[in-house]
Amino acid sequence: MKFGVIFPQTEIGPDPSAVRDFAQAAEGLGYDHIIPYDHVVGADPASRPGWNPPYTYKDMFHEPFVLFGYLAAVTNSIGLVSGVVILPQRQTVLVAKQAAAVDVLSGGRLRLGIGIGWNAVEYEALGENFKNRGRRSEEQIEVLRALWTKELVTFKGRWHKITDAGINPLPIQRPIPIWFGGSAELLLRRVARLGDGWFPLIEPGDKVRAMIEKIRAYAKEAGRDPSAIGIEGRVAIAAGSPEQWIKAISQWKELGATHLSVNTMKAGLSGPSAHIDAIRRFKEAITNI
Repeated sequence: MKFGVIFPQTEIGPDPSAVRDFAQAAEGLGYDHIIPYDHVVGADPASRPGWNPPYTYKDMFHEPFVLFGYLAAVTNSIGLVSGVVILPQRQTVLVAKQAAAVDVLSGGRLRLGIGIGWNAVEYEALGENFKNRGRRSEEQIEVLRALWTKELVTFKGRWHKITDAGINPLPIQRPIPIWFGGSAELLLRRVARLGDGWFPLIEPGDKVRAMIEKIRAYAKEAGRDPSAIGIEGRVAIAAGSPEQWIKAISQWKELGATHLSVNTMKAGLSGPSAHIDAIRRFKEAITNI
């Protein structure tokens, strides 16, 4: 099992040195990868009665691709993983170009986690259709993989048209791994047919076990090897003691998780140094696992 850290984007602040120090500390501690979330804009709940989103305009988010470009320069080996980029609210060809650039500049360290999101406000602000985002994401994946593996692409789909054109440079990984985040039934089928891996985004237990079993069954139906689809669980520092962290890791292992990341947000930590100390304590606790 590979261990990573969730980038504490809502709590780390805007100081570039704090971002650098956290990433370098994670790499120095031997973590395999670092995972930021993605939100382009936040909305004001006060102007939307009855709306209670998990994030608002007061929550800070560093843009993933820009962040990865910076992290590629200040780290040497730690994997760069989006967890997740909201793909359908972005232009597909531009995402292909940005992801390829990150992969090249980082020496092949990108893993692109994608999702379809929940926030219609962002789709409106970015000029994309919220209602067809799931179906559109499937065509987006086809376009991404074509652009990452071919010098020239000709493609005509329902939402995309490319005529004898391509991106340059191509990524080091051809194609870049695509992982999915989410838990809807249609999403599980997409993971099984199209994904290199899955972020469950829920606690280990019977619910996620049933979802994993569905993905494996759907993968077989699609003619794929279920073992080729990775699974990344998460453990929150706020969830309790080192003993509870280890118990959660054991549960994820039993479920067949290939990766696991630790989340230090919402644990009452004050300042970047406290987040660094938290990932250090977590690493020490799991050293002998």
